[in-house]
Amino acid sequence: MFKSFFMNRNWMHWSVAGSIAILVVTWYKVQLDVKINEWFGSFYDLLQKALTTPNSITFEEWLAGCLTFMEIAALYVVIAVILEFFVRHYVFRWRTAMNAYYMSYWPQLREIEGAAQRVQEDTMRFARIVEGLGVNLMRSLMTLVAFLPILWTLSAHVTELPWFGAVEHSLVYLAIISAASGTILLAIVGIKLPGLEYNNQKVEAAYRKELVFGEDYEERAAPPTCDELFSNVRKNYFTLYKHYLYFDIAKWSYLQFTVIVPFIMLGPTIIAAGVTLGVIQQILRAFDKVETSFQFLVHSWGTIVELISIYKRLREFESNIKEPVPISAPA
Repeated sequence: MFKSFFMNRNWMHWSVAGSIAILVVTWYKVQLDVKINEWFGSFYDLLQKALTTPNSITFEEWLAGCLTFMEIAALYVVIAVILEFFVRHYVFRWRTAMNAYYMSYWPQLREIEGAAQRVQEDTMRFARIVEGLGVNLMRSLMTLVAFLPILWTLSAHVTELPWFGAVEHSLVYLAIISAASGTILLAIVGIKLPGLEYNNQKVEAAYRKELVFGEDYEERAAPPTCDELFSNVRKNYFTLYKHYLYFDIAKWSYLQFTVIVPFIMLGPTIIAAGVTLGVIQQILRAFDKVETSFQFLVHSWGTIVELISIYKRLREFESNIKEPVPISAPA
């Protein structure tokens, strides 16, 4: 899964140089987020000034503020589109490397359950999910590096928390506690999901294989056989849905509750009129960025569950390869 791409000299220009390029561009996108956060502070202060005192600002000042945002947003869009285009090619190159590696051992692997699915589908899904999770993880870490100092500084405006009183740098600690509690909660309620996803892949592969044989052999894919195989698919899916039900209840309850938490904690500061509207917007956006970064596992848990099941299938696949890794050339 990894050696065929990251440890193959023929793929170094994609695996190493490509990964570095993705990280650099992702960091630049984070810096644009920082600029947008700064814009929110000045723009909402301008809004507060306009709403407090009639004719205190001109239309030209207002328009200039809007155009500043448009400039940053336009650059963000261009960078995001280019990055997504590059990432799609990056993922396909990774899949190509895995495909070439597995196919070079096809005589050893063809008899394994679901061999065709593992080569054709699992390699594609594995490369796509790992790349997506990797980029999101790096983006979360970069966002923390960029926004944590901002939230640390902005917390100085929050002089008091309800029920707790004065807590220095309170919003940073609040974001950490909120994200940690959600991560632990979902890890507990979702502990059975990886195994169920893995079983799901097995019953789907068995059903698909019988249908493929039925295309070439009249005696295969008979209704009783297919009914039994599809019954296994149905049973596993319904079990999976049941476990995802309480997982989703926990996930969405937690995510909705955390929306209101910063407003509650900022209550005494807002009531005391200790900050401007612009500062409130900066605090809320910085808090959201930091909290969301700490919530990486919360937001990615469903994808991680899927990745674990695919990884287990490919590891089983690779365990049947006994010879040294061949060198495959890029295509």
